[in-house]
Amino acid sequence: MEALEHWPRDGVPERPGAWLMATARRKAIDRARREARGREKLVLLAASEPPPSAGYEPEDRLRLIFTCCHPALARDAQVALTLRAVAGLTTGQIARAFLVSEATVAQRIVRAKRKIVEAGIPYRVPEGRHLRERVDEVLAVLYLMFNEGYLSSGPDVPERRDLARDAEWLAGLLVRLVPTEPEPLGLLALMRLHLARAEARFDAAGEMVLLEHQDRELWDRPAIEAAGGMIQRAAAMRRPGAYQLQAAIAAVHAESPSWQETDWRQIGGLYELLLGQLDTPVVRLNRAIALRWVAGPEAALAELDAIAPDLDGYHLLHATRGMMLRALGREAEAAAADRRALELTANPAERALIERRLAGEG
Repeated sequence: MEALEHWPRDGVPERPGAWLMATARRKAIDRARREARGREKLVLLAASEPPPSAGYEPEDRLRLIFTCCHPALARDAQVALTLRAVAGLTTGQIARAFLVSEATVAQRIVRAKRKIVEAGIPYRVPEGRHLRERVDEVLAVLYLMFNEGYLSSGPDVPERRDLARDAEWLAGLLVRLVPTEPEPLGLLALMRLHLARAEARFDAAGEMVLLEHQDRELWDRPAIEAAGGMIQRAAAMRRPGAYQLQAAIAAVHAESPSWQETDWRQIGGLYELLLGQLDTPVVRLNRAIALRWVAGPEAALAELDAIAPDLDGYHLLHATRGMMLRALGREAEAAAADRRALELTANPAERALIERRLAGEG
């Protein structure tokens, strides 16, 4: 590779074989040094709490992500460890993302740390087939990392935009690593579509502004258009996936001139396709929100009640039920649902929004 890059420009050296051997030796030494630095970090990771993500260069952190997403680790352990080691999320934040207990997450992380060291898992980005095999796990990590930045699960700040931007940057690196894979493109487009609305999501007082009330003049239209082009590039590969479909749903919202002109039937159809790729209670929850604008709040409430046992600990289920119940004039039940949502969220902007509803202010 080095010869193909340098020789046409600089000329073939007098002793090509010696040049190749010297270059190979230098490359091997560089790689060994990276492996040694990585091993030191992984030993530190196993022995203590992981260092903050800011201590890593982006490419270095991408190597760490792939190390934590090694197939020798269970899928849930891969994601939990990477969010802790790379994104710097707390066990509580990860637990809320997975909708499981903190103790469960802590056990997964401890087992994963031990496995990495005992199995001698290498600190590097894999190549060829091995790279493609690990893309799904890396995508899952970046998706959860972005979500935590986009809407924080903690009580201190409503968003951590630096974390969301960090996840976007890492997703961009992944796209460059695997340019023929459509799902990284889909995830990157999804992130950029959400970030394009960032300036309109909170008012001057830090209060959350729902999508239907956002000032669309504040949206980044060039970014929305560019993300749409990425979705088209991914679709041209004819391998649809969950991130591409979520990006397509976000694009319908972003490209609509107003809330009233939103194409809810198209969004509903995209959710049906998404369920074919990713049939989870959270996806069904989001589909129910779209269903409210196609078939009415009663049909949406029936969908929500069907998934309620699976999402009882998820605040957005109860907040959404509250919206549907209020639309049906069932105020007492709506208030009870909002109080349950308030118990389950620590995000200050979400809490303020729910409290305003309970006070009858919107």
